[in-house]
Amino acid sequence: MIEQGTVVRHEFAIRRLTVTAVRKLSPGFTRITFGGSDLDGFTSSGPSDHCKVFFPDPATGTITAPSIVDGSLQRPTSGTAYVRDYTPRAFRDGASPELDIDFYLHGDGVASAWAESASVGDPLVVAGPRGSRMPPTGMTTVILAADETALPALARWIEELPEEIEVVAFAKVANESDAAYLEPAHVNRARLIWLDNDADALERAFRACESTMEHTAVWAAGESTSLIPVRRYLRRELGLPAAQVKIDGYWKQGEIGHDHHAPVDPSDPDD
Repeated sequence: MIEQGTVVRHEFAIRRLTVTAVRKLSPGFTRITFGGSDLDGFTSSGPSDHCKVFFPDPATGTITAPSIVDGSLQRPTSGTAYVRDYTPRAFRDGASPELDIDFYLHGDGVASAWAESASVGDPLVVAGPRGSRMPPTGMTTVILAADETALPALARWIEELPEEIEVVAFAKVANESDAAYLEPAHVNRARLIWLDNDADALERAFRACESTMEHTAVWAAGESTSLIPVRRYLRRELGLPAAQVKIDGYWKQGEIGHDHHAPVDPSDPDD
């Protein structure tokens, strides 16, 4: 029987960090490494963890972010907070701890624009993660699905699942050159299937897996609206329980700063 992974809570912290390295991974992906003493105590133990990243105001360069005062969260009294959620791609502890966050560069949004021009020494504020949900248990197979925005989390899933678990990964990129984001170790560990950009490509891919779903856990993330038919198929047509299926709308077409905690299908929230 598949059961949801446990949730591990972390001490919440607001971290003021500095860029220590910038590395281009593919035409559309840049890895930015952050350092600073505020990283002491940082923890991210779940593959789909997220941090709140506070970016500078494009007009003034000022970063508006909350702070921790006497153990309590103090929100800013002025300024506009430009904040987005990002996956902590990797963390290296030690005398000089480092945090990697991978940015998908798309459009002219505040996060993409900042990452496109980021250089060593630039400041940024990162909050969280507040907690980590560990992978589910009791499955023999995990199916992962992601568009570009969720590939960093998909990579973490592949790396962190036990070796005895079969991994199938459906991935979609608009630019074929961005397939290079996934490293050979990811490609070799998972049965990786690149999907075309047809609107129903992901649903068709899952329907082809119907006979193998009984002992399979599913994690899928990307554009929220596009995931609705996938969720309806898995949860309602197949009747898979919530413990077996996790669908995350990382972003929503036409909506700035979409809250990925919002239901993917508001007309049919999770049980």
